[in-house]
Amino acid sequence: MPTVRLPKGDVLEVADGASVADVANQIGSGLARAAVAARLNGKLVDLGTVIGHGGPHDLEILTDKSDESLSILRHSTAHIMAAAVLRLYGTGVKFGIGPSIEDGFYYDFDLPSRLTEEDLPRIEAEMAKILAAGEAFRREEVSIEAATALVEKAGQTYKVELLRDIAAAPMKPGEEIKEAEAKPEPGALAAVSLYRCGEFVDLCRGPHLPNAGKIPAFKLLGVAGSYWRGDSTRPMLQRIYGTAFFSKKALETHLAQIEEAKRRDHRRIGKDLDLFSFHDEGPGFAFLHPAGMVVLNEILAFWREVHQEAGYAEVRTPMILSQDLWLRSGHWDNYRAAMYFTEIDEATYAVKPMNCPGGLLIYLNRPHSYREFPIRMAELGLVHRHEKSGVLHGLLRVRQFTQDDAHIFCLPEQLQGEVVGVIELVALIYRTFGFADVRVELSTRPEHSIGTDEMWDHATGALRGALEARGVPYKVNEGEGAFYAPKIDYHIRDCLGRSWQCGTIQVDLAMPERFDLAYVGADNREHRPAMIHRAILGSIERFLGILIEHYGGDFPLWLAPVQAAVLPVSDRFNEYGGRTAQALKKAGLRVEFDDSSDKISAKIRRAMLRKIPYMLVVGEKEASAGTVSVRDKARGDLGTESVEAFLGRAQEEIRKKRLRPKATGPA
Repeated sequence: MPTVRLPKGDVLEVADGASVADVANQIGSGLARAAVAARLNGKLVDLGTVIGHGGPHDLEILTDKSDESLSILRHSTAHIMAAAVLRLYGTGVKFGIGPSIEDGFYYDFDLPSRLTEEDLPRIEAEMAKILAAGEAFRREEVSIEAATALVEKAGQTYKVELLRDIAAAPMKPGEEIKEAEAKPEPGALAAVSLYRCGEFVDLCRGPHLPNAGKIPAFKLLGVAGSYWRGDSTRPMLQRIYGTAFFSKKALETHLAQIEEAKRRDHRRIGKDLDLFSFHDEGPGFAFLHPAGMVVLNEILAFWREVHQEAGYAEVRTPMILSQDLWLRSGHWDNYRAAMYFTEIDEATYAVKPMNCPGGLLIYLNRPHSYREFPIRMAELGLVHRHEKSGVLHGLLRVRQFTQDDAHIFCLPEQLQGEVVGVIELVALIYRTFGFADVRVELSTRPEHSIGTDEMWDHATGALRGALEARGVPYKVNEGEGAFYAPKIDYHIRDCLGRSWQCGTIQVDLAMPERFDLAYVGADNREHRPAMIHRAILGSIERFLGILIEHYGGDFPLWLAPVQAAVLPVSDRFNEYGGRTAQALKKAGLRVEFDDSSDKISAKIRRAMLRKIPYMLVVGEKEASAGTVSVRDKARGDLGTESVEAFLGRAQEEIRKKRLRPKATGPA
C-alpha cells in the first residue's frame, strides 16, 4: 500500500488511489474541512491529487493558517473573476494572465468595451453567484497540441501565444507566464495543465481550492491598463485588481489599510507640504523643492556621518562613461535596455545606470598593497534608468535617482568580516529611521551569470557565513542573484505592513577578474582582491517617498523641514515672537514666525496642517516672563517653559534622532 510521511515524521498507510483529500479525512474530519491544498514531495498540489505507489511520500496538508494558502485562495479568486467577466461580456472576451500577487490578485482582459470602477460591483455580484453555486476546480493534464487546439477554437489568441512559447522553450526563465500556467518539469513530456470551473477553462499550473465555495471574502479594488507581457509595442489590456482573505474581518482590516495608505500617499503629502513636484517637461524626473531638500540633506548628512565613523571614504564618479566601459563590466549585455545613450566625438557613451564601473576605475588608478585593505569607498551617485512610463510612480519609481552605493575592496579572507560590518551598519541605519521589522533574503547564482563556480561558491559562502555569524534569520532565493554576484537583499516593513526592498549586499569576485584588479601581497606577488557592492537606502528619492508614507508626513524632529513655528496670539506680541524665532534660528533650529493678523486658532491649524512638530504660542504672559507655551503636534499642550529649556529639549531630541509619537492632528 502507498505510504505518506507527515511533517512530524509519522508514516501513514493509505489506500491505493487515495487522494490528498482522502488522506486528510483519514487523519481527521476537522483537518479535512480546513484543508486548502497540500505539499506533496515538496510540490504544491490540489487536494484531488492522487498519492502515488510506494513511499513514503512527504505530505503536508495546508490549511488557511499555512503561508502558501493565501496565495492559492487569491489565485482561485482570480479565476472566479475571469469566469464572471466571461459570463457578463460573452465570447468576445480574450484572456491574458491572472496571477496572485503580494496583496491580492489581478487578471488581464482584452474586452470589446472599456471598464471603469463603476463596473466592479456588477462583476462582484456575478462572482458571488459563482461562489454560491460552489463550482469545483477540476484539473486536467493535456498535451500542448490538445491545449492549443482548445484555446484556438475559443479564439483565445493570447493563450495560443503562451502555449507556442512553452512548446518552443519549455523551461525558458523569466517569462511572466510562470505565474499563470503549468510549465513542464525539467525532462517532463510536453504537457500542460488546464483548470475548469463551471464554463470557464484556463491554462494554469495551479494548485487551486477544491471549489469556489471555499472563498469566504473578496473585493475588487480597481481597473488599470497593462501592456501584454509588459511590452509597450503590444496591445494594451485592461487589468482588474482584487484581493481575497479567509475571513471577512481580515478583508475589512486590509481595506482599512488601503484607505490609510491613500491618506498617506507620498504624492498627496508631498504636494501639501511643498516637498517635490513632477512636470511633463521631465517625466519620471523629480523636482525637489526647498522643503524637500531640507529632508533629503538631513538624510544625506546622517548617512555621511555614520559612513565616516565606519571607515568609508566618499568618492564621486562621472555621470557619462564610454560604451567600452559598459561592455567590459557586462552591463551592456545585461542592462542595455534600461540605459540612456549619447554621442561625444563620434563615439558612443552611456549615462550611468549604476556606479560600480566608476569605482573600479578609481581602484585601477594606482597600485595597491595588501596593507591598505580593506578599502571602503562610498558614493552618493546620481544614476539614470529608462523606466517605462506605465510604471512611473511619484518618488517610488523614477528615471533619475541618487544611489547610496559603496564598494569595498578587500582580501578574500576579509570578505566575511566586511559583510558583517555592512550588516551592522544596515541595522543601525534602519533602526534610526524606525524600521524594526526587516526581512532578509539570500539570492544565489542565476542561470545567466559571469564568473566561475569557485568564485560563486566562495562569494555565497561569505554572505551566508556573515548572516549566520550575526544570527540574522534569512530566506534563500535560489537562482535570483545578480548576473555578477550573489546578494543579500533587505526588505523593510512600514507602519502599514507593506514590504519595501531597499538594501543589498553583493560579494563580487567576477568583476575584479574582468577589470584585472590586483594588489601586491606579503609575498611580493600580485593577487586578486575581492569586491563588495552594497547599498543600504537604495534610491534616496525612493527612500524619501517611503519615509513620507511611513511617517504620514509627520517627520521626526531632526528631519522636519520646519521644526517649530512661533505663533503670537495677536499683533501686539509680534516683536517678542520675532526675537524668539531669531534666537531659535541662531541656535540652529528651523523655525518659522507667523506674524499674520489671523486668530491664534487659525495659526495653530495652519501649522498642524503643515505638520510642524512644535508650535510655540506667545502672548502677554510669555512676553513678560521670557517663556513660550509649547504645543506638540502629536501630544498636544505641553505647558509653558523658558525659551532656553525648550531649545535644550529640542536639541536633545534632534541629537538622539528620536522618533515621534503618533500624531493626533489632521493628515
